[in-house]
Amino acid sequence: MLGKYSLELPGEYIQWKGSMAKIKVAVVGASGYSGEELLRLLLRHENCEISVITSRQNAGTKVSEVLPRFAGNNLIFSAPDTDDIAGKSDVVFLALPHGLAAEFAVPLLKKGLKVIDLSTDFRLKNTDVYKKYYKEDHPAPALLKDAVYGLPERYRAEIKKAKLIACPGCYPTSIILPLAPLLGDKIISPENIVVNSLSGVSGAGRKVDLAYIFPECNESVRAYGVVGHRHLPEIEQELGASAGCDVRINFIPHLIPVNRGISSSIVANISKDFSKEKVEAAYRKAYSNEKFVRLLAYGKQPDTKFVTMSNYCDIGFSYDEHTGKLIVNSCIDNLTKGASGQAIQCMNIMFGLDESAGLL
Repeated sequence: MLGKYSLELPGEYIQWKGSMAKIKVAVVGASGYSGEELLRLLLRHENCEISVITSRQNAGTKVSEVLPRFAGNNLIFSAPDTDDIAGKSDVVFLALPHGLAAEFAVPLLKKGLKVIDLSTDFRLKNTDVYKKYYKEDHPAPALLKDAVYGLPERYRAEIKKAKLIACPGCYPTSIILPLAPLLGDKIISPENIVVNSLSGVSGAGRKVDLAYIFPECNESVRAYGVVGHRHLPEIEQELGASAGCDVRINFIPHLIPVNRGISSSIVANISKDFSKEKVEAAYRKAYSNEKFVRLLAYGKQPDTKFVTMSNYCDIGFSYDEHTGKLIVNSCIDNLTKGASGQAIQCMNIMFGLDESAGLL
């Protein structure tokens, strides 16, 4: 399988040659919202060929019959089978609920494939924390040491060499990107950070649940999971890595009546040597060369309508002299930069492609 690639760099890193055969991609769980977004982006990716799409419920059915946006495409859902996937693919995206991805990741990695997991299965490094928040033992703890957290702006070098990517959650992406540079440069205090995040309904996944049907969501905004949300330990793990110390935050997610998009508002205490210029310098240092992080002028606030259907994260900040607090706001599309777009960004890095391939 690897004979199609030119091994020009040390170790496992594969440098892709565009003139050669396309990367064969499998999407396991392709009928969910993240799976559908993967298909949307991969079908326009000039270096990729979708080789397998799976859905237990829709096995044997044309993709266009389940997802009419893909009318005219001849892809057919199949039941997930690791031998079939391995024989047809170079890389596999797992767009599955937590707890299910590991049962595919283990055999696929053994068969030599690269695996990009969009679930929570490999994000947390501490198995005790996993059990506390997910109420069960971790399904494949031996793989955690090899899993790379798939936030390109923080772990690009590790992603290049990785075989297993743990894609960040949507809320964590919208919080880690604006906070990590400020914590790393000691511009804000790691104590008493408060985050209010608002998410579109697609963040809950494609499922029939009373809380997410139209009459319950429309004309309504409500907080949920205000204590112990499952994304909290992932956020604190990564913020702690940036700060060099334990970080505990108040994270208050809200459901809002839009299809897609996340807006996160963050309030933080400043350090003694804080200045607006230092905030701007920290962001420039972290993101001036990043394709998918856009920094707004001081005092300007991001808007979800300008990131929807894109892989961008927009960040703005203000200093409130009245309270002495720094207020940072970010916006992403929860299905793109918060899930499938970021996963493809990771794939591009793993195969030595232009990082923005298929995403602009």
